[in-house]
Amino acid sequence: MLRFALLTILGLVLAAPALHADEGMWVFNNLPMERLKDRHGFTPTPAWIDHLRGSAVRFNSGGSGSFVSPDGLVMTNHHVAADTLQKISTPEKDYYKNGFLAKSREEEVKAPDLELNVLVNIEDVTAKVNAKVTKAMSDGEAAKVRREAMIDIEKEATDKNGMRNDVVTLYQGGQYHLYTLKKYTDVRLVFAPEFAIAFFGGDPDNFEYPRYDLDVAFFRAYEDGKPAKPKHSLKWSTEGSKDGELVFVAGHPGRTNRLNTVAHLEYLRDVGFPFTLDLLRNREAHLLEYGKLGAEQLRQSKEDLFGIQNSRKARVGGLGGLRDAAFLDRKKKDEAALRDRVKADARKTDEFGSAWEKIADSFKVAATNIAAFNFLEQGQAFDSNLFSIARTLVRMADEDQKPNAERLREYGSAGRASLEQRIFSEAPIYPELETAKLTNSLKFFASKMGPNHPLVAKVLDGKSPEQAAKDLVSGSTLGSVSARRELAKGGAQAIAQSSDTMVALARKIDGDARAVRKVWEDQVEGVRTAQYARIAKALFEDQGTSTYPDATFTLRLAFGTVKGYEVGGKAIPPYTTIGGAFDHAKAHGNTDPYELPKSWFGARDAGRLKLDTPLNFVSTADIIGGNSGSPVVNTKNEVVGLIFDGNIESLVLDFGYEDRVARAVSVDSRAILEALKSVYQANDLVRELNRVVR
Repeated sequence: MLRFALLTILGLVLAAPALHADEGMWVFNNLPMERLKDRHGFTPTPAWIDHLRGSAVRFNSGGSGSFVSPDGLVMTNHHVAADTLQKISTPEKDYYKNGFLAKSREEEVKAPDLELNVLVNIEDVTAKVNAKVTKAMSDGEAAKVRREAMIDIEKEATDKNGMRNDVVTLYQGGQYHLYTLKKYTDVRLVFAPEFAIAFFGGDPDNFEYPRYDLDVAFFRAYEDGKPAKPKHSLKWSTEGSKDGELVFVAGHPGRTNRLNTVAHLEYLRDVGFPFTLDLLRNREAHLLEYGKLGAEQLRQSKEDLFGIQNSRKARVGGLGGLRDAAFLDRKKKDEAALRDRVKADARKTDEFGSAWEKIADSFKVAATNIAAFNFLEQGQAFDSNLFSIARTLVRMADEDQKPNAERLREYGSAGRASLEQRIFSEAPIYPELETAKLTNSLKFFASKMGPNHPLVAKVLDGKSPEQAAKDLVSGSTLGSVSARRELAKGGAQAIAQSSDTMVALARKIDGDARAVRKVWEDQVEGVRTAQYARIAKALFEDQGTSTYPDATFTLRLAFGTVKGYEVGGKAIPPYTTIGGAFDHAKAHGNTDPYELPKSWFGARDAGRLKLDTPLNFVSTADIIGGNSGSPVVNTKNEVVGLIFDGNIESLVLDFGYEDRVARAVSVDSRAILEALKSVYQANDLVRELNRVVR
């Protein structure tokens, strides 16, 4: 009943032509200044905006963060840091499970392949991207020309400024902006709590509220071997937030689908999400079984399992929204209204009228090719780090022989340093886990495509999935970074002559993978980009750029108020407390996943821990996956919280904003300081956050 009621409300919200309440994931060069002034009586100054923008950090592992001290200290979530925690852990030192605290700068542990990005400039390059596109071109040809232009723009900018430069597609192809980002590649772990408190409540409490999590971690960015000195860093609020207070979130939401056509949403409902959920459920079940083999198997696979469970739960919520008839009916009416306005004008009909049908046709192509595209080009048939490395080395050698503009975009020269950092990572690779995961993914591939499918036969080469996986992993030397470097150095000739089993597999299926990629780029993505650009132009003529583009894992500003909500007649207060965490643990018998760490009981029993300290809180800020680790700040640009989740009612925000019951969930700044001081006795870290000079 609750889900139906929520989604009916959401449908009504989406039908409204104006933006709703605190809706929006706003780009920093087009902020809703009048809305902020009219609704909240606050107008951020240019200096305020620049300071928050310059303090915000993106994690290449997928997530957000912020500088919180002049010495390069970066705050994010434990679950954003988890990839690094897993990679630097050993059977003897399980930082992922037991936590970590560097008692001095010398003890800070370097992440093997982490890259942080800070946005320093935005430039509109729409005209440059479209400069060579002509009306005579097909959508596929136009897409190719645009990709080549993007690669050239990125290279030219990188050659000029030496930074990372990404051309970002906004408004589904309506605009293209060049984002220039400062990179930090020497990043070291400073602090992480135990997994048990960072993910207290486990999968059952994930996307729920009330919550009781200390989902926080700290890194430090270095330059030239010394702590970085960022131009901007956020100050800490020791007072935290108040009920009803205006707060802001600066982060990198991953992807939303709010501007999608009805045909696009129906494809996601009927094809895209069900395919992904089948894959996620298969991998979740397999990893759960693998973790039962022993403590070391559990340690090695736990982070993979967490990521898959998180994705599965999010997709289930999103699919529920897509299956709600009231939501889709409202979307259809909203779309029909725009199309009627287009039909009423002969020029608009000629310029925009056919866009919706062409998008619908593109998703017929997508439905036919989704399995081959995901299994081959996306590599879902080969759930193996070794294969990912082999694929990258094979393609890198091939693409390096082409002019830069003609390469696959991810192999352009502008992104080469980041690419090499990933493939030459010193992160451990576990052969037993690799074999198990690859066996499972090959089985799933064969079950979905059919055991007699030519592609399955080509991959398995007469072997069972178990034997194929065993031979592929045991016959590969790519676990050695030096072996990878030698292959990369040798280029196309070394790749062609390599007897490495994973390299051989990557070579074998590369032609098929590239073929389905071309179909996808030309007949799905190319059409979608071209036709959504036409729809965006029609919207611009109606509304201008008074709305915001869908999320693209680029820096956005969201805002809202600290506010509780009501579910089923029950009021849910905006804050939980540290004492509430102990009550929650007791109510569940203090057993996993509701077992608090011994360090917390020790601090409580010693009388050090202030149990009335706010632990988590909710707000109406418009966030989604990718915002994890985003700072929550007040009007003074002080940190009052740290985004780490949304409640279950927020899972429909992928398709539209709602603020009656959907909430962003944050760790309170007061709880972070209290835990650092009273539980972990991280006094140097507390002083640094409070800007106390050593």
